[in-house]
Amino acid sequence: MAWRALRRVGPVLAPRCPRLPRLPLPPREPAARRLGTSSLLLAETIASDKAVLSLPDLKSRKFTDKHEWISVENGIGTVGISNFAQEALGDVVYCSLPEVGTKLSKHDEFGALESVKAASELYSPLSGEVTEINAALADNPGLVNKSCYKDGWLIKMTVANPAELDELMTEDAYEKYIKSIED
Repeated sequence: MAWRALRRVGPVLAPRCPRLPRLPLPPREPAARRLGTSSLLLAETIASDKAVLSLPDLKSRKFTDKHEWISVENGIGTVGISNFAQEALGDVVYCSLPEVGTKLSKHDEFGALESVKAASELYSPLSGEVTEINAALADNPGLVNKSCYKDGWLIKMTVANPAELDELMTEDAYEKYIKSIED
């Protein structure tokens, strides 16, 4: 409809509008090159189905038998709950988290999650000090359900004793653990 109106009005307006000379367009690069190297790496990774460090690597997460996970980078651990735990809880409606600066020992209770089904305490997977809490959970606790391994993390903490990481389960060991408790 709009195209027909433009075709009727176009010749009327044409004498009033000066024609600009057409400039040659620069040659276009292939789409993959325009994306940049990190996007190109991601595109290649998705296309080849190979694991690359640019994608989140679940193998680097360690899990507790209480269903918390921790991922450590540069001496700072990011802590959250596993997908199994968030599914068991149901829709999370409230998060109680510690204050920054709180010192925790391994297995110390540091907070709680409340859902429409139940409440669950949170336990520290390692010893260390809380350096950051996920403030987004105060307004949107449902992030724990929507993205438990990314946006729904709970706290960040220093790692006082890196040897404690060896006592935690790998993802494969954790999956076997879940299967054993479900049976």
